[in-house]
Amino acid sequence: MEARLVLGADPLPGLVWAFRIRGDGVAEELDVERPIEPRPDGWLWLHFNLVDARCSSFIRAFPDLPPEAVDALVGPDTHQQLHADGDCVYGVIADLGREFEGVTEEVRLLHFAMRERCLISARRRALNAVDEVRQLLRAGLRPESVAALLELIIDHIANAIDRLADDLALQMDRIEERILDLETTDERKRLGVFRRTTVRLHRQLTGLRVLFRRFEAIDPDELVPALRLDAARLSQRLDGLDQEIDALRDRARMLQDELSSQLAEETNRNLRVLSIVTILFLPPTLVAGFFGMNLKGMAYAESEVGFWAGVLVAALSSAVVYALLRWRGVTRG
Repeated sequence: MEARLVLGADPLPGLVWAFRIRGDGVAEELDVERPIEPRPDGWLWLHFNLVDARCSSFIRAFPDLPPEAVDALVGPDTHQQLHADGDCVYGVIADLGREFEGVTEEVRLLHFAMRERCLISARRRALNAVDEVRQLLRAGLRPESVAALLELIIDHIANAIDRLADDLALQMDRIEERILDLETTDERKRLGVFRRTTVRLHRQLTGLRVLFRRFEAIDPDELVPALRLDAARLSQRLDGLDQEIDALRDRARMLQDELSSQLAEETNRNLRVLSIVTILFLPPTLVAGFFGMNLKGMAYAESEVGFWAGVLVAALSSAVVYALLRWRGVTRG
């Protein structure tokens, strides 16, 4: 395959980076602006940007790739998949996004196809794990095989999700402390964002675990040694990480319920105070309405102290009502 990697003498379209891993494991970064020269020793990692329209056409014309692998490489970002077809392993796996500011919480997809002497990966938006592995290769990491390089990428996907889970747990701890201190700050919006993040991560991790469990059932003799993934180890690690994310999702839901309960209790207390104040002002309103009738023969109509008599009656009526409320225990709590 390595003798036919370059179709023509021009640089590969849409190529983001390329490494040649020699027989001793040393990774050599190649200039993407120059043609990739075929060599009989070592193997290649080519990483493409699918946003470049020329990239899809080039990959479709790439030699020795099964049609299903080509479809997985250039197909739309829909769902995760992992397949083995003779001497080729291909699929789509989830990764966290990466921007200039660092890792994001957005889940994006990495497309890949690998054969014994080449790993082709592609994405539409920048990914975190592949970039971290790229930096490791620059720093001198020596992958043993194509499968080892893909396993390293998946390990870094799990590492990034693990760090994100730790950050979510820390933020939930702070919110929980405020809730226990009866601070009524409305954190429901942040908790809703946390729940949405954990739900998305749980969905992707569950799918990825299922893929590796299915891959684990493949007879290793059906694959060349360079393509044999340690699916059992990857599945076990993803399973533990998924349980952690699932626990965070349940915790965010419980915190939302507790916060909603506190806010409802506070609302009930405010409504209780408002109701008591309204009840206390009902008798004075009745007295004021009674003395406000413009009819002959009204009591205190001609008296100099008629106004103050009305005020006194209104105040006494409120006091009597308040005393009755206290006697019945309505004002407690």
